[in-house]
This record gives sequence, C-alpha cells and structure tokens, in this order.
Amino acid sequence: MKKRLYSNIPLAQTIVALCEAKGINHIVISPGSRNAPLTIGFSEHPDMNCYSIVDERCAAFFALGIAQQIQKPVGLVCTSGSALLNYYPAISEAFYSDIPLVILSADRPVERIDIGDGQTIRQKNVFENHILYSANLYSEVVAESKIEDRNVRQKQQEAQKHNQREINLALNKAIEQKGPVHINVPFYEPLYHKIEQPTVAPKNIPIENPYHQFSEKLQSEMLVEWNLAKRKMVLIGVSSPGMVDQKWIDDLAKDPSVLVLTETTSNIHHPSHINCIDQLITSLTEDEFLALQPDILLTIGGMVISKRIKAFLRKYQPESHWHIDEKKAFDTYFCLTEHIKLQPNAFFNDFLPETEFVQSDYTSFWISVRDHRRTKHQEYLQQIPFTDLKAFEVVFNVIPDHQMIQLSNSSTVRYAQLFSLNPTFKVFCNRGTSGIDGSTSTAIGAALGSKIPTTLITGDLSFFYDSNGLWNEYIPSDFKIILINNGGGGIFRILHGKEESSNFRTYFETTHCLTAIHLSKMFGFEYHVANNLDEVASGVQKMYRSNNVPHLLEVFTPREENDSTLIEYFKYFI
Repeated sequence: MKKRLYSNIPLAQTIVALCEAKGINHIVISPGSRNAPLTIGFSEHPDMNCYSIVDERCAAFFALGIAQQIQKPVGLVCTSGSALLNYYPAISEAFYSDIPLVILSADRPVERIDIGDGQTIRQKNVFENHILYSANLYSEVVAESKIEDRNVRQKQQEAQKHNQREINLALNKAIEQKGPVHINVPFYEPLYHKIEQPTVAPKNIPIENPYHQFSEKLQSEMLVEWNLAKRKMVLIGVSSPGMVDQKWIDDLAKDPSVLVLTETTSNIHHPSHINCIDQLITSLTEDEFLALQPDILLTIGGMVISKRIKAFLRKYQPESHWHIDEKKAFDTYFCLTEHIKLQPNAFFNDFLPETEFVQSDYTSFWISVRDHRRTKHQEYLQQIPFTDLKAFEVVFNVIPDHQMIQLSNSSTVRYAQLFSLNPTFKVFCNRGTSGIDGSTSTAIGAALGSKIPTTLITGDLSFFYDSNGLWNEYIPSDFKIILINNGGGGIFRILHGKEESSNFRTYFETTHCLTAIHLSKMFGFEYHVANNLDEVASGVQKMYRSNNVPHLLEVFTPREENDSTLIEYFKYFI
C-alpha cells in the first residue's frame, strides 16, 4: 500500500484535514504551481476523489454539477492570478441556486501583491457580491530548522489559530447554508516539499444547524386564511427530485380550491397539475386573468422560468404570498407576505392536516382549460414542418425512461416547458443566473456525481461556448448529448422588436456555420447527424443502443422558420 505523504506547509495540512473532517471528499483541481501544497495534500489522500481539469471555468461548473447531485460541498483548487476569476460564472450560479462549493485559491504572500510580481491580482474578497463567506488566511514561513525566537513562534501560533478558525467558519457556512465560500490561501516558496507525518492537528469546530420553528400563532393565522380562500395557487419552481413527498402532492390535488402549477425543473408530477404553464397563460382575456388571480399564492422551490406567470402574478397579485424555504425567499412578484423557514415537507406535515377542503370550481375550471390547450397543442404539432418545436417533440418522446436530463439555457429549457415530460426523468438546468455558459461541464459533473445515465440537451451557442467542458477524462461512457443546431441564437428571433438585418444577425442572433463533428472526433464521442424528423427519431434510438462510448446527435433545424413556428404556436391557442 502506497504511503501517504503530506505537504510540509501546516496551512495546507490544516485545510485538507478540516475538509476530511467535514466530509468534503470531492476536489476538482486545475494545474498550477502556487497551489502545489494543496494539490499534494488532496491528491495524496487515499479517501479524496480528485479530478484534474485544466480550464478553470469548466472545472467550476463540473464541480457545481457534482455538488448539485451529491448535495454536499465540492472543493475547487486553483493557482494564483487570473485562474481564480474564471470560477466566477459558476460561483454566481451556485450562489443563486444554493449549491455548495468551496473555492480554495492559492495566492502570493500579501507583500508580493501590486509590486509587479507575476500571476498576482487582488484576490481577497474578490467574490464578495456572490459568496456566503470569504476567508482570507495568513501565510506561513516554514523554517528548515527549529525556530527558537519566542516572538516568531507566537506569531506562527496566532496565524495557525486564525487560519483554523476561518477555515472552519467557511466550510461550516457552505454546509449549513448550501452555497459557495472562498478560502484564499497565500503560500511562501518552496511549495513542493513533502513529509510523511503531519505537523498540525487542527480542531474541527462543529456545525451549528439552525432550528426554525413554525410558531403556533402564525400557523393559526395562516390556517384561518387558507380555509377561507376559494382560490389558492401553489407554484413550484426548481426542485430536486423527492423534495416534496408524494403524500402532500396527492393531498393538495384533492382540494378543489387549490391549483398547482409546476415547471419542468420542479421534478413533480400529478395528473391534476398545470405542468405547461405558458400554454395556460397564453392568450387569456382580462376576465380570465381575473378568474385565475389567486387569493393566496404559496411558492416552493427555486427560480421560476416562465416569464408569463411572473408577469401575470405581478399584475394580478394575490392578497397573500407565502414562500416555504429554509434559507431565503425572493419577492419575485412584489407581494411577499410570509417567509416560512422550513423544509417543504416539514411545513406540509404541520400545516396540511389542519386544513379544510373549500368548495370551489377554481381547480376544475382551469384543468378544463388545460385539457383544451393540450388538445390544441397536439393539433398544432401535427400540422407544422420540421423545426425546433417539432424536433423537441420527437426527442422527448424517444428518450428512454429513467434518464437524468440536463438542459442548457435560453431556447432549450423554454422549449422543454411546452411539453409534458416523462415522469421518470430527473430534470436539471442552471437557472440560478440562467446563463448559457457551463451547461456541458455541469452535465458531465452531474453524471459523474449521480452515476445516473445522463442526457444533455443543448443549443448550438451554449454547446460551442462550453466546448472545453469535453476536455477531461471523466465523461461516463453512457453520457449522451443532443445538440439542436439552428445556426445561431434562435431565442433572439422571437423577441419583440427584432429587426431582420445584418446587424441583428451578427450581434444578436450570431449566425454561424459550425458543426460538432470534429469536436466529437477529438473528444472521443460517437457522432450522429439528423436533418429531418425520421433522422431525429432514428438518431436518438441509435444513441441509446450503445453505452460503450459517449454519443452526440447533432440535429440541424431551419434557422429562419423556427421563430415563426413558435410565434404561431402561441397564437394557435386564441
């Protein structure tokens, strides 16, 4: 058995030991020199799962994908300088999506900053607007011989205590509040020396899990209001599978005064739910909007994708808006009245058994509207030519059961919102900041972290933007990519006020003639292509017949027909 080695720098030993003590054992490392003490410490540890990814932006999204699935912090290690700044897109996504990341950035000692030294920037608090905690550590001088100077020894002891406390606080914050933290770690040279025994035994400060209580007074007041209301809307945004027990979903469905609206990323399914919100909201009259306006809005989960439901609830506000979440509540609809700091199951366990069913036609009426819209949806799809909308219909119908579906942002996730997806799918998308950057890297990290067969459905700009996400050795052999290539940023073609011109095509739509065939070959993917509906169906089926290597299906759709088909789709419901 290989003998474990340690960095000779106590600060590096402290970080590795405290990560181990808190169960943080997935570490994504980008190569560099200044971070060598951390790289040595983690990579030499037999219980650490270490991954080497060169591109720091991809590394951060890869780590985010792992953390998204294992629901535990994942460490990121990089060298000093601009390397650290490449983490920022994923950090902002983690901040708004409540995904725990631990950023461990190596740095030069403070006296080397802003004097013209290489690979130095101002790293302290660099993420302060989008971070839960910034720990700025003290550097240590590791002497070759025993130090006799009492003042020097005292300073070393004080530095160790400060560093130990700051590391504990940062790691605990990532675990408790589920978000990103930054630990900035300055190192003196030499950086590569190893020893066989650690020289420090850092104290693990325990995590203090806050306990939030649903007060009897507030619960009583909310029950009275709930039991009187004849129109109650439950809106569920981004949620992990299993976040709400089926028992409570079934109970909500039995109440004729409760209308449940779910998004594709909610991972919640029930026959009585409105699961394609934009189909329902589109083309309602003023009287219908007033009939849909809820007395009480209860929201759970994260970000909501549908712009239409957000616009509706901002204009036709409920009397009360309650949000259920242990950590935070966004006032998305400008009418938030209560933030109940409980996990949804805990809230429903306390609340729903005390509620009474209220006689109302609220649910039945809107379910009938939903069913009519579903019929119109099918009618329209049967008569349209091959476009993005038709391609997505075929893709969602042919993908086999029990896949994790990772969606890229912009058009892709919005198209997904128009379909009733297979309830065996587990659906994820980076909706914290809704950026197109990092979708591929996140999907690969999620596939690795979950061990679930994973399909990434992505648009062309998102895919090519994050093509370095394929540059790693950790892509599972059963990983699939379905790339909808419509030759540009198709989302911009459906925006109001767009003008067909060379400026529009260059600076907004960003037209191109790129294809993924050479990238597929370079990164070891088996490549498939589809130019019509039959080829889409057969291409998807071919991909899932083999799991020996990753597969990519590139679907080429007509750039100039996609927007008119989608615009007419919404008009068809009138």
